[in-house]
Amino acid sequence: MSKNFIEELRWRGMIHDVMPGTEEHLMESMRAAYIGFDPTADSLHIGHMVSVMILKHFQACGHKPYALVGGATGMIGDPSGKSNERNLLDEPTLRRNQDALKSQLARFLDFESESPNAAVLVNNYDWMKHFSFLEFIRDVGKHITVNYMMAKDSVKKRLTSDSAEGMSFTEFTYQLVQGYDFLHLFREKGCTLQMGGSDQWGNITTGTELIRRVAGGKAFALTCPLITKADGTKFGKSEGGNVWLDAERTSPYKFYQYWLNTSDEDAERYIKIFTSLDRQTIEALVATHKGAPHERVLQRRLAEEVTVMVHSRDEYENAVKASDILFGNSTSEDLKGLNEKTFLDVFEGVPKSEIAIEDIENGLDIIVALSGQTGFLKSNGEARRALQENSISVNKEKVSESYIINSEDLINGKFVLLQRGKKNYFVLVVK
Repeated sequence: MSKNFIEELRWRGMIHDVMPGTEEHLMESMRAAYIGFDPTADSLHIGHMVSVMILKHFQACGHKPYALVGGATGMIGDPSGKSNERNLLDEPTLRRNQDALKSQLARFLDFESESPNAAVLVNNYDWMKHFSFLEFIRDVGKHITVNYMMAKDSVKKRLTSDSAEGMSFTEFTYQLVQGYDFLHLFREKGCTLQMGGSDQWGNITTGTELIRRVAGGKAFALTCPLITKADGTKFGKSEGGNVWLDAERTSPYKFYQYWLNTSDEDAERYIKIFTSLDRQTIEALVATHKGAPHERVLQRRLAEEVTVMVHSRDEYENAVKASDILFGNSTSEDLKGLNEKTFLDVFEGVPKSEIAIEDIENGLDIIVALSGQTGFLKSNGEARRALQENSISVNKEKVSESYIINSEDLINGKFVLLQRGKKNYFVLVVK
């Protein structure tokens, strides 16, 4: 093989557990492996990106990745690492979500090439939907004992938790369904390795055991660590909730900002996990960063690599421009180049006041805009003093006491940005 996949993950800090013999197995020839993705939303979030990057490295090392969308298991819910049972989804919702996930995965994996290691998307609903309950307990259930299933950590935790709800039979059988997925892909697609987060080890090894007992075959398991932040807060969460890969759910600007605001300690780990940069490049970046941490070289490169990969080079450049508007030297033209969503994201939390479109069309005196009609400044006198001090800007351009705001000042036809000094912003929203 062109590259040692296990060694690649090892230096990146992306291995938690790996079954003995996996490395040797992968070095013998091209192998097929899969990771399952839960289709309970129409977008992946950055918590999924470790698994996605593992598949990306797997393909880059010359192997064949399978991305399994859990249409059937999404109808059940997985107890691993959860304290409560998940909401169950209907088939049309699951199908819609699956289509969305494939388009996102295609930004990381090559599904289209003629290469023997082109990625493949599969859906376990396609082979589970015709399975009757009686067939399942006869063909699958009899091979795994209740004792074996009860010994799994995910089951133990739920059974010993303080939750009054306990654990449903549906959830208890989840590991059998996931185990059957591995058996099916082993038989039909030659998949000999299943990978996932460290909380999936129990489910994955049920699959390797099922393959051994039913098919007499040898299969392997690999898990990656669950990503944490150095300060103990949850990775992948912002104040607004999950950081999604879908631009409609999390704008490219907010996405970029999430990575840019990473701590030094986390940035050094994350650049190995969430980018494809090689070891030499990353080590050089780390050394440069340690020499001048205030320049945040690691965070800037991390944010660039991930934003370009998930969104595009154009979206990354727009996010940088948007950041410069708040924190750097930018012009009125830069401001007017922002779309409405990005503008609102950039100035989230900035005080706003509504104003009628007629006032703008007729020409709005700057003093009225600063105080009388909006309350940005306390009085007309304070507004005049600020103007005389040359500390007032409209859309990033300094203005004088005689300035009149008109329709040409509108950003996206509905906003005007007022500013006093460097950091005191106010937005006029035109209705």
